[in-house]
Amino acid sequence: MPQILVDHSAELALDRTGLAARLHQAITEVIDTTVAECKTVFRPAGGHTVGDGRSGEAVVLVEVKILAGRTAEQRAELTARVLAVLRAGIAVPAAIGVQVTELDRDTYRFVHHPGR
Repeated sequence: MPQILVDHSAELALDRTGLAARLHQAITEVIDTTVAECKTVFRPAGGHTVGDGRSGEAVVLVEVKILAGRTAEQRAELTARVLAVLRAGIAVPAAIGVQVTELDRDTYRFVHHPGR
């Protein structure tokens, strides 16, 4: 179920496959899900600014969407684990943000569409 959205500076060199694998594993260690249920989308951003723009830092903003019902402690632990994975996987100075958001169980739907 988890959906991971990784917005990042376009010029930031990321091992997307490796990073996604480490994020998926970290998530399964905190909430009741499997690696197979995790989905990550990387969205390079053409432009970014940190502060007054002089630091030269890259930007990485991650949103982890999970079904509602986890405790505040679980969500905080998930945030900490995702942040640790990012810090270990990014070799250059970067402004990193992580947000865990909950999806409403009554209205959220996900399907594997086979195509036409």
